[in-house]
Parts: sequence; C-alpha cells; structure tokens
Amino acid sequence: MIRAAKGGLFGKVLDGYVGWKFRSAFRGLWVRGQLPRGEGARLVYANHSNWWDGFVLHQLGKAAGWDAYCVMEEQNLRRYRFLSRLGAFSIRRGEASSSLETLRYARELLRRPRAAVCIFPEGGLRPFGVLPLKLERGVELLARVGQVECVPLAIRYAFFEHERPDVLVEVGTPHGAGALARFQSELEGAVRRLAEATGLEGFSRVVSGGMGVAERWDAVRGRAPSA
Repeated sequence: MIRAAKGGLFGKVLDGYVGWKFRSAFRGLWVRGQLPRGEGARLVYANHSNWWDGFVLHQLGKAAGWDAYCVMEEQNLRRYRFLSRLGAFSIRRGEASSSLETLRYARELLRRPRAAVCIFPEGGLRPFGVLPLKLERGVELLARVGQVECVPLAIRYAFFEHERPDVLVEVGTPHGAGALARFQSELEGAVRRLAEATGLEGFSRVVSGGMGVAERWDAVRGRAPSA
C-alpha cells in the first residue's frame, strides 16, 4: 500500500497551493453544525459527488485543527502520488490482503492525537442528493478497528445569488461504531438536511474564498457584502 507522507518542504508548498486553489475557485466553505475538536481521534465519512471533495476535507480539517488523512483507491493515488503529502493513503478495493493492511494502518493513525481518518464510503462519485445511498462496508470495518468517534458529513456545491459557488457542509451527529445501516442512516439524514438549504442562513464560514464581480463592485461603492 501507499502510506501517507505528510510534511516536509514539498508538503508545505503543496498545502499552500491547495489552499490558494480552493480559495480562488469558491466563494467560501460554510459549515452548519458543530465540528468536533480536541485531542481525540475520529473517523470522518462523507458523501462523494465532486472531484473537489478530498480538498474540501483537507480545508475543513485545517479549520478544525485535525491531523487529517484520507483513504484513496491505490490506482488513483499511484497516478497522483503527490496527494500522499496531504495525507492520502491507499487501498486496493476487492483485495482482502490490501484491505487488511489498510485497516491496520488506519488503526495506527487513529491512535494519534487529533487524527481524523476520512473516507468516502460510496466508493465512487454519485450525484448529490440521490437517495438511498449505497455504502460499502469499509466504513463499518474502519469504525470497528478504530473504536473512535464517527462523524458524518454531507458536502454540497451550491450557486445562490453570487458569481462563485459556495461549498456547504452539514455536520451530522457523532456516534460510535455500529452496523453499516447506522452509517447509512446518519449520512442520509445529513444529506437530506443539506439538500433542503436554500441559502446560507444557519451556516458559518470557516474558509473565505474569492469575491465575484458584483461583490467587488459593491466593495468599491462602500456597500457591505451580503452573506
């Protein structure tokens, strides 16, 4: 397997580049709900509807103070090996020996302070809001071997009245290890609530992005930007 290789000069440069790239693409990263903080480790699982999802979790982890890692298909990580510098580590789906090795490695990571191991249990990209979700058992197994708090997150990309899209994150209720049905129920609940959002009311911006033309014009005219 390919292990995470966070840190070093290249890692710092890459971290800064990803932050700049994210801020230039979006108006902001907005969260509704309480992001877990503190020294405890956690397993974070989310829906997967967009190429940006991994970078969203990266930015979210920085905002929350997590030492974040993310499970990634080995074929893709081998192709984009630099992502290991941001905390990606691999699994070869369908291979029992690879799955066992990845589980053991994830368990090691979850023994570290502030560690957050992130996984997209759908196993591939799916359109946002299509229910029911179809989750693979990896998230259940990771929770059982890690025995840490499990945090469901729903991620949505939304255009409201602004030129640039906003990234919305709904934080579900943290829970312990359990059957796969529990994970599916919690994640579907978060996705359903997020799908009903028609604006940014109730959300807090944790990462600021770029302004559109209208917002820049308002700033020149001395008008306060809208949320």
